[in-house]
Amino acid sequence: MKIALMDSGIGLLAAAAAVRRLHPGADLVLSSDPDTMPWGPHTPQEIARLALAVAEAAAAHRPDALIVACNTASVHALDALRARLEPDLPVIGTVPAIKPAAAGGGPVAIWATPATTGSPYQRRLIDEFAAGVPVTEVPCPGLADALDRADEEATTRAIAAAAALTPPDVRAVVLGCTHYELVAERIRAAVQQPDRAPLVLYGSAGAVAAQALRRIGERTGTADGGASAAYDGERAEGTLTVLIGGREAALPRAALTYAEGRLLAASDPVLEP
Repeated sequence: MKIALMDSGIGLLAAAAAVRRLHPGADLVLSSDPDTMPWGPHTPQEIARLALAVAEAAAAHRPDALIVACNTASVHALDALRARLEPDLPVIGTVPAIKPAAAGGGPVAIWATPATTGSPYQRRLIDEFAAGVPVTEVPCPGLADALDRADEEATTRAIAAAAALTPPDVRAVVLGCTHYELVAERIRAAVQQPDRAPLVLYGSAGAVAAQALRRIGERTGTADGGASAAYDGERAEGTLTVLIGGREAALPRAALTYAEGRLLAASDPVLEP
């Protein structure tokens, strides 16, 4: 089994690590183009163009499914990606986990990029799944970029700025950008109030990984996409192929800043010099 993941940068690490945990035998293709990020300030048409280029580079490696591990690309380019690649290649988008977060009754904060915050797409999700629940949309300018560069100071400043915009009574925070899942515990520490119940964070990585396996299972006739056979055969862990701007490359050293990157590097520890 081979699963490809795409993003502008290393936000795809969280979903890739989730796939690795669910199915250690899966071969992974990570396709990104950090020279073009951030994608958010671009027009929807330009985002679709950039996303298609990254997706087609991944598709050339003939994966069984493609995970769009990017909220911005899922908002603005998912239809274009599916029109170009399906039905030959199942395309799984990333949806902010607003529904399960709102099920707790709120209040809920949604941390997202400025491009996603306030977008019609996110507002529709709030209206559909969080009607009657207090929801605060929190823009996080610069956070994804800082995480992609593994810039510790910029990450700390961006988290602190977003935490200052988050109401102190929130019970749940939706991580509406895949990059943010890489520092989930730092976000929890920044938002958690000492006199409040433990804050619950909602990411999307586990859900999209499981959905990719289900889609593959539908095509192959295996209920779990073959995950139950993850340790069968000679190879317990699948291979890792990294594409940067469409060309095979080493895993960026910045990836090792995060636990998810270290997990992936353990199976294929080729790194940037």
